[in-house]
Amino acid sequence: MADATPLLDVPGEVDLYEGYVRHTFTVDGCRCYLVEPKAPRADRAWVWKAEFFEAFPRFELAMLERGFFLAYVTVGNTFGCPSALEHWDVFYAELTGTHGLAPRPILLGLSRGGLYIYNWAARNPDKVGCVYGDAPVCDFKSWPGGKGRGPGSPADWEALLQCYGFADEAEALAYPDNPIDHLAPLAAAGLPIIHVVGDLDEPVPVAENSAVLEVRYRALGGRIEVIHKPDCGHHPHGLDDPTPVIDFVLRYAIGLR
Repeated sequence: MADATPLLDVPGEVDLYEGYVRHTFTVDGCRCYLVEPKAPRADRAWVWKAEFFEAFPRFELAMLERGFFLAYVTVGNTFGCPSALEHWDVFYAELTGTHGLAPRPILLGLSRGGLYIYNWAARNPDKVGCVYGDAPVCDFKSWPGGKGRGPGSPADWEALLQCYGFADEAEALAYPDNPIDHLAPLAAAGLPIIHVVGDLDEPVPVAENSAVLEVRYRALGGRIEVIHKPDCGHHPHGLDDPTPVIDFVLRYAIGLR
């Protein structure tokens, strides 16, 4: 394929994603993507996106341009549940061990992807360089539960109960391990966090998600910045110009050379 000379030897398919070489392969039974920058950084840094691989990719494309790899593992719509995180563990080991990527990726959680990145980071704070949440779900009681200001998503709520193995809704509502609940390991590790949110977000209300997480993380002594879009809802995600997020990551992420 023209302009598709891979830098890495990854078994599977090779094509182009937005002009960059993309590997499509299988790890632990999951379909995975690994996109190569044209000129990788010496530290082989990477962005690990959770959910909606091709959605609103301005940040990811800008990071590819700056030499970061981009990775994604498909675990289905499983809301960051424990079995999904086990697939993440295997994928991380494959990318850092077999393919030599940096030990501390930048985690990017778009919407429900927030559940994945925070749940995995809480288990693996020594394996994360920075957390970037884009209108992220930080408490599943808010979405898909709809137990606060937002409408929730009844079908996704039922699916979440199944994925987590909850016996009933009461057990889910009493669950003590949402992202807003397990920030202490991240703060202790000094992980920097940045969020981009729309103040008019109805499905994932800021007051029940990013605002709660921000207050609690600051109380733990953690570094967090939240960029507000005053006239924006849940969509569109990201910033038209992702430079403020990129600058934050390059300045504060742990492990970048």
